[in-house]
Amino acid sequence: MAIKIDRKIVGFSVKKEEDEAAATAEQGAAAAEPSVEQMNEHLERPEMLFGSTYKVKTPLSEHALYVTINDVVLNQGTPHEVRRPFEIFINSKNMDHFQWIVALTRIISAVFRKGGDVTFLVEELKAVFDPRGGYFKKGGKYMPSLVAEIGDVIENHLRLIGMLESDELDEHQKAFLAAKRAEYEGRGSGEAGADGEAYPPGAQLCPKCHTKAMIQMDGCLTCLSCGESKCG
Repeated sequence: MAIKIDRKIVGFSVKKEEDEAAATAEQGAAAAEPSVEQMNEHLERPEMLFGSTYKVKTPLSEHALYVTINDVVLNQGTPHEVRRPFEIFINSKNMDHFQWIVALTRIISAVFRKGGDVTFLVEELKAVFDPRGGYFKKGGKYMPSLVAEIGDVIENHLRLIGMLESDELDEHQKAFLAAKRAEYEGRGSGEAGADGEAYPPGAQLCPKCHTKAMIQMDGCLTCLSCGESKCG
């Protein structure tokens, strides 16, 4: 087939057979590479899922809650392998909260299966306050409601599977806070916490990590849990 050239030729190159073969090979490799599987609502539930069960014991009930979060493994055996939450179940002998717990688990599971960034659930659930007042967990951490504690469980699980970054202190920060606590207790300002108390009695509630761990040191309130300080 003849092609009419109506412009001035400013350059040219000779097409080689080996160049065509290389281009064909590249296209074949790209076509053979499997696409990365993403979490979405059309993903079918596998026969088996990996999961973790968390025990939640509150002073609101003599019976504990057991929160199970099952994960699906996407792109298994490839460099893109990730674990993503797929469903949640909450079980307890206490039937007082049965209706809203069933509704909550179905809604959260639907959000999990939708895919995308599901980490917003943590802040939404932890912002729920019980009008009758919250309670302190073992270790001095304040929970404003049972729903907030379920949010705390989900947060811990998302950190476990890598969807949220860990907020743990590094070794230097831990050593600094340990030295502060030893100095505080050595002055006779406080005694070691009783059974179930991780921090000295009389410690104040930290506004950042919501733990009763803030002590007065050198004229400054310092949290022994997260390192928050009123002095910067």
